[in-house]
Order: sequence, then structure tokens, then C-alpha cells
Amino acid sequence: MTWRYATKKMDPSRRVTKDKVETILEAIRLSPSSSGLQPFHVFVITNQALKDQIVPIASGQSQVADCSHLIVFAAWDTYTPERINQSFDYTIAQRGVGTNERTENYRKSLIAGYCARDPEINFQHTSKQTYIALGIAMAAAAIEHVDATPMEGFDPAALDTLLGLREKGLRSVTMLPIGHRDEKNDWLLALKKVRRTKEELFTHLD
Repeated sequence: MTWRYATKKMDPSRRVTKDKVETILEAIRLSPSSSGLQPFHVFVITNQALKDQIVPIASGQSQVADCSHLIVFAAWDTYTPERINQSFDYTIAQRGVGTNERTENYRKSLIAGYCARDPEINFQHTSKQTYIALGIAMAAAAIEHVDATPMEGFDPAALDTLLGLREKGLRSVTMLPIGHRDEKNDWLLALKKVRRTKEELFTHLD
């Protein structure tokens, strides 16, 4: 984490190797989420023309065009019985242990609790789950010495339209360009990493 920083200028000539990309994506896949529902979908964009189209949507940030892979995290727009049932059924099938009263009661409680809520409240909840996956992706990238720049600074409605997300029941939340830093042209690289001190940040209650 000392090595990583929010890369401001990426080298478009350098690609992230397939094995490192797969390591980062597997970390995302294995990331925890509330009730194990994984209420999001991840788009991995390498098409240069599409990345170029996203640049103006992302306030002209050059990392979007220059990155090796652009990872877009899109959350479910709401919870539905179908989505919850699909998740539970898949888990039961993968574990091969069959269902039981406790599992079914939990399933019913989620459907009753989540599906009765306002969709915007549900989206606030699903979007938070993407941040868990985003953080784990950034940590995995740092371990692999792959640069990554987390982004919220884009027009989500425009990105949703470009990628056709609303029709899929999804809404874009964050983006993560990954690649390799342009060491000669990144103004942030030479600056000291500044964080609050441990004494200021942490309170131990023993």
C-alpha cells in the first residue's frame, strides 16, 4: 500500500499481463458482500474506441483512455425476489447440501425485507457492496504492482446509457482504470504520500 497511489498518468504502451488481470478479477469475485448476494456486475473494457468514448463522460481523465483495462462496477438497481432466489439457489447447488429451514427462513426474510423497500434505498445498499469489491481490487492490484485509479468523477447516467446498463437493471457506481504509471509524466508520482498519523486516526478501546 506504500507503493500504490492514485495514478494520474498511465503509459498507454504498456499492457497488464493476462495473469495479473485474472488475479485482480478473481479478488473481485471472491470479495465479501452482504448476505453473499454480490449485487453488482463488473465490466472489463479493453476496446480502445469505447474507452475513448468514456473519456468525456469522465471529465476528460486521461487514465480512462491510457489504461490497459478499464473496470466498471455497476450495482443492481434494486433487489427483486428473482435476484435473491437465483443467488440462494446457486449457493445451495454449489454447496451440494440441500436446503433447510434456516436457509429458507433467511431467504424469505431477505425477500420480505429488501423487496418491500424503495428501489433507491436498495440501490444505496447495493452500491456500497461495490466499494468493498473496489477496495479489494485495488489491494490486489497493488500486490501485483499494477497501478489503479479509483474514480467516481464521471457522469453515471451518461455511462449507463453508453453501456446500456439500465436495460440490464444496473447502474454504474465506480470505475477503476488499471495499467502502468507513466513515470516521466505523472506529476503525482514524486510527491510524498500523506496520510493522517496512527495516533490521530485510531482509537483503541481496551
